[in-house]
Amino acid sequence: MVVGVLRLDLQLFSPQNLKEKRSLVKRLLNRCRDRFPVSCAEVGAQDLWQRSEFGFAVVEHDAATLQALFEKLEEEILRQGEVEILDRDLELLHYK
Repeated sequence: MVVGVLRLDLQLFSPQNLKEKRSLVKRLLNRCRDRFPVSCAEVGAQDLWQRSEFGFAVVEHDAATLQALFEKLEEEILRQGEVEILDRDLELLHYK
């Protein structure tokens, strides 16, 4: 069993205030939950209206599956053209 934890630091292009940011963040997180078997949340930068940090967690049987899943997830987030990924931290925890 492998547990994958991904943190993305995002620059948000369209929000002009916190209300617009919350709407965008909610839409992006819901899209990720609908299309991928992940747990996700906004985990940082809640008070900044043009920045956000997303956290994702997944349990899979091997690391290669996790890597591919996270790559597809990042592509989906970027496909909308509303954000840029500034930083990415990935940790894989292996259990027997």
